[in-house]
Amino acid sequence: MRAAVLVLAALLSLTSSVAAEPAAPGFKVRLLDGRMLDSRDLIGKKILVLRFQASYCKPCARESAALGRVAERYRERGVDVLAIHVQDTVVDVRRFMRANRVTYEVALDPKLVIGNRYGFKGTPYTVIIDRRGEMVSRVHGASAVGRLPRTLDEILKREPPPA
Repeated sequence: MRAAVLVLAALLSLTSSVAAEPAAPGFKVRLLDGRMLDSRDLIGKKILVLRFQASYCKPCARESAALGRVAERYRERGVDVLAIHVQDTVVDVRRFMRANRVTYEVALDPKLVIGNRYGFKGTPYTVIIDRRGEMVSRVHGASAVGRLPRTLDEILKREPPPA
C-alpha cells in the first residue's frame, strides 16, 4: 500500500512539473501590407511575439526601434514579431510606422477583438506564443522589449527550430 502511494505521489509530481501553459486563442488578421495571417498556421513552425500597441502610445513609440532589432535578430531562428495596433486607425498606424521606421509586421485590431481574447488591459502588452501554440509569456507595460531576447533565448533552447 505504501509503495502504491509513493508511486502515485511521484507520478503526480511529474505531471505538475510539465503542466502546459494556456493555449493561445487562434486568430486571423489582415496585415497592413494586405496579406492574411492565420495564427494557427504557425503552430509547430514559428514562435510568435504579439505586441499590442497603439499609435498614441508613447512607450510603444520609444520601444519600436528595439522591437525592430529583436524581430531582425530572431527572424532566422523561427521567431515572428507582429504588432497589433489596438483602437487605432489605418492612417494613424501608417503614420506611426513611417515615423518609427517599423520593420516588423503590423496589423490592426480597432475593436479589440483579438486583444480581448489575449487579456489586453492597455498598451503596450506583449505575448509570446511558443511552437506548441501556448502563451509562455505575457507582460503588461513598457520594458517588455528589453526582456525579449532573454525570454526568446530560453524558449529556443527548449524548442530548437524545426529542420
